[in-house]
Amino acid sequence: MTTPIAPHLTSTTPASAQSLADLAAALPATGRLPALFLGHGSPMNAIEDNAWRRSWQALGAELTARAVRPALILCISAHWLTPGWQLTAMSQPRTIHDFGGFPQALFDQQYPAPGSPAMAQAIGGVVQQPDTGRALDLDLGEWGLDHGAWSVLKPMFPDASVPVIQLSMDYRRPAAEHFAIGRQLARLRERGVLIVGSGNIVHNLRTMRRDVADHQAYDWAIEFDRVTADHIAQGRLEALNDFQQLGALAQMAHPSWEHYLPLLYVAGAASEGEAPRFFNEGFQGASISMRSVVWGQTGAP
Repeated sequence: MTTPIAPHLTSTTPASAQSLADLAAALPATGRLPALFLGHGSPMNAIEDNAWRRSWQALGAELTARAVRPALILCISAHWLTPGWQLTAMSQPRTIHDFGGFPQALFDQQYPAPGSPAMAQAIGGVVQQPDTGRALDLDLGEWGLDHGAWSVLKPMFPDASVPVIQLSMDYRRPAAEHFAIGRQLARLRERGVLIVGSGNIVHNLRTMRRDVADHQAYDWAIEFDRVTADHIAQGRLEALNDFQQLGALAQMAHPSWEHYLPLLYVAGAASEGEAPRFFNEGFQGASISMRSVVWGQTGAP
C-alpha cells in the first residue's frame, strides 16, 4: 500500500551536528539491543493460539527481561510503501486493518502504542535516503501501525507501552539501498531502539494452499528459504541484496518483493560477526516462509 504525499508530510533537513545532538538528547546511549526479522504470515497469527504467536510471546518476554529494555521500537513493515522513505511522526498512531475477508475479531484488534514525534524527528535528521542524500521525511498523520507491525508487536509487548515508529520503504529503489538504510539504523541499537523488520523470506499468495499442514511447502519455497538462510548463517549479508539473480526461483518466491525487503534493513543493522539465531522455521500454506532471525542477545545478561 502507498500513502500519498500530502499536507501531513514534512521534510527534515540533512544530517548535521545539530541533528546528531538531537538524536543523543532524544535517545541516550544504552547497551546494544537486538535486531529482529519476523516472518508475520497470515494476519490471523495475531489472535490464534499457534506456535508462531507463542514464539513471538516468548521473544517479547526475553526482551522485557533484559537489563536494558527497549525505549523505542522502529518497525519496517512489508505493508507501507511510499515514494522516498518516511517515518511516522504522530503522537498516537492509529491501528490500521489493511486486509479483507477475515473474521470481525481481527478487525476489532487495536494496538494503542504511542508514537514519538521527537524521536522521529531525531532519527529522521541523521538517516539519509541513499538515492538523494536527503534526510527521511516525516509523516504527521497519514499512516499509523499497519498489520505487519501490530500483528507481531501485540503478542510481544501486549501492554503497548513502548513507543513505536514505522519506517516506510521505497519499493522502486534497488535492494542495496534498502540494505544501506539498515546500515545507518545500526547506530540506533546502541540508543535503546529495537529494530524490527516484518515480512516473509518466501511470500507467494498466488500459490498458497490452505489444505496442507504447517511446515509443508513447495520445493522452490524450501530452496529459496534455504539459500537465504545459508547467506545469513554464513554472514554473507550483502549477498541478500542479490536475490533477484536467482531468476525463476526468486520470481516464484516473490512475485513482488515487498515482503523480502524488511529483511535487508535488519541484516544491514546487524554488526559484523554478530551471530544470528533462527526461530519459527517453517511454512504456512506451502508458500509463506515463517523463518525469523534475531541478531544479538535477547535475554537478560
